[in-house]
Amino acid sequence: MWRNGFFGHPEVTYVGLLTSLYAGTPSLYSSKYSSLNGIVKKLEQWRKSAGNILYIKNGTSETLRDGVLVNLENVKRVSDHVPKHLKPLNNEQLGYYLAGLIDGDGHFSKAQQLVITFSSPDAFLAYYLKERLGYGNVRKVKDKNAYLLIISNKKGMLNVINLINGKLKTEHRFNQVVNNVLSHTKYADQNSNFTIDSSKNLDNHWLAGFSDADASGAGLQAGCASHQASFQIKIIKRITRNKPEIRLNFQIDQKNDLLLNMIKEYLGGNIGYRKSQDTYYYGSTNFGSAKRVIEYFDPYHLQSRKHISYLRWRKVYRLIQDKEHLTDKGLSKILKIKSLINRHEENTRT
Repeated sequence: MWRNGFFGHPEVTYVGLLTSLYAGTPSLYSSKYSSLNGIVKKLEQWRKSAGNILYIKNGTSETLRDGVLVNLENVKRVSDHVPKHLKPLNNEQLGYYLAGLIDGDGHFSKAQQLVITFSSPDAFLAYYLKERLGYGNVRKVKDKNAYLLIISNKKGMLNVINLINGKLKTEHRFNQVVNNVLSHTKYADQNSNFTIDSSKNLDNHWLAGFSDADASGAGLQAGCASHQASFQIKIIKRITRNKPEIRLNFQIDQKNDLLLNMIKEYLGGNIGYRKSQDTYYYGSTNFGSAKRVIEYFDPYHLQSRKHISYLRWRKVYRLIQDKEHLTDKGLSKILKIKSLINRHEENTRT
C-alpha cells in the first residue's frame, strides 16, 4: 500500500515524507520510505543546509534564507567576465542589426524614404548609423523626445536594402520595401531579388537591433507598431516574509505576438496579453531564460543606452548565482542596481 500511496495516491506518501523531513524524523531505513531512499537523501541534505527550507511549488524548487526568496531551478553560472563592447564588425552583422532595428521601429514611406526613430538620449546611435551607412540625415522632432534618421538618397536606400536583404522578419516592413520603394519608377532599373527571413534563427544581431528599437517612435509615422524592450529587476514584498522575492525579467512589448512567439522559442519564457492596451508582451520570467538572455546579449551587443541597463541586470544575475542575495549587503546592492536601472530608463524617455 505504501508503495502506491494511500488509496492509490502516491502524492500522499510524498506529503508524509516531506512532513517528517521538516520535523527531522524520517529514517532512511524505514520500510515505509525504502523505495524513496534517493529522494530522502537529497531532501535530507536540503534540510540540513543552514537556513534553507525546501518548497515544492508547480514543479520548481525555491529557497528561502533570512526571508529572501529566489527560484533556484535554473540559476546556472554565467561568466564573471563582461565582454568588451563591440559594434557590428562587418556588413553581415550590420545588416542583421539594422533589420532588427527597422522591424522594431522603422518605416519605408511612399516617398521612398527610410525613417528610423530614436529617443533623444540615443541620438548618438542615429549619427553612428548615418556615418556607418554613408548616407542620411538626422533631425530632432519638434516637441517630441525623439530624433529621426532619414535616408532618401537612392544610393543610400539601395545600400540599406542590400544590407537587410533576406534579414527582415516582419511582412509589414518587407511589403513596404517592395511596394513603396522597389516598385516605384525611380527604382525600375533595379533587378533586386529582395527576400524576407522566414526562419526562426536568432543566432545573429537581429534581436539586438529589435531590442534597441524604442516605443518613442510610435505614432510619429504611420505603420509604426508599439514596441519597447526593457531589463527589469522585480522586488516583490509579501506580508508573510521579512525580505522580498527577487525576479529578473527581460521584457518586450508588441502590438501582436507573432515575433514574440519566435523569441519565446529561442529564449524560453512566457507571453502575456494586456486587454486594456490590446498589447502583447514577452517576459523571460525565470532564471533559465535569464541565462539564455545573457548568452545571447554577451556576443550580440546592444548599441543603445539599453546596453548599460543590460550590464547592470547581468550583474544582479551574477550576485544571485554567487548567493550574495542571501546577505543584507548583497540585497542592498541589488536594490541599488534596480534603482539605477529605473532612473536610467526614465532619463532615456524624458
